[in-house]
Amino acid sequence: MAQKNATMAPDGTQGGELTDSAMMKHLLDALENGQDIGHYGRLTFVMVAQWFMDDDEIISLLAKEPDTSEDDARALVAEVKAHKYVPPKPNTIERWQKMQDFPIVPESSTADDCNVYEHLRFPDEVYNEIGQYWEERAENESQ
Repeated sequence: MAQKNATMAPDGTQGGELTDSAMMKHLLDALENGQDIGHYGRLTFVMVAQWFMDDDEIISLLAKEPDTSEDDARALVAEVKAHKYVPPKPNTIERWQKMQDFPIVPESSTADDCNVYEHLRFPDEVYNEIGQYWEERAENESQ
């Protein structure tokens, strides 16, 4: 699996792998085996993987699912990027998991396993986007 190396290690060097997250390793393994990971599994996968993999790799993996065409996969990747989706928070992943049959996090996981922010390092732009969202939300609620 080729990586974009978009993440920075704590010492400022390029580093980190998608498989450092048990949840992402679980989703990646399932996709490589041609399993259907469900709508929210695909969405979660793309929202996180976009920072670690090239688009073509993501599309190729998603297209291995029985009912996902390359065009469907390409559309999902384009949608995630057009909306500038950042990786979902743990409570979002937990809610999404209840809405589908395929477990987004491995069944033997702990509550912390769906926190990709705990296990992966994203580019600063992801953290900046999250901070900006919360600032705008707080402003709107105070009006």
